[in-house]
Amino acid sequence: MMYSVSTELYEEVAARLSEAIGGGSYFSGSLTFEWAGITCRLTASVIVYHKRVCFPEGDRDEISDLVPVWWEFHTTGCEGEMLNDFTFSEVRALF
Repeated sequence: MMYSVSTELYEEVAARLSEAIGGGSYFSGSLTFEWAGITCRLTASVIVYHKRVCFPEGDRDEISDLVPVWWEFHTTGCEGEMLNDFTFSEVRALF
C-alpha cells in the first residue's frame, strides 16, 4: 500500500525542518513525529540558504532555499513501514 503525502504533511515537515535548522547553514539529522496515526521520519543532510528580509519592526534572516545532499522519508503505521510518495522538491517549494 502506498501512503500519499498530503499538502498539510509537507507543511508540517517544512515547519519542523525549519525549526531544527534554526539559523544554521547546514542540517544533518532526523526528525520523527506522529501524523494522523502514522509515524513519520525524515532523515536528511541539507545545505541551507538564507535571505535577509526587511520589516518595519526590524530585519531578519529567513530560509530561502534548501538543497538536499541526501534524504529519506519513512512512514510507519500499525502494520509496519509503508511506501510513500514523498518528494523533497515539495518541501523546497515551501521556502
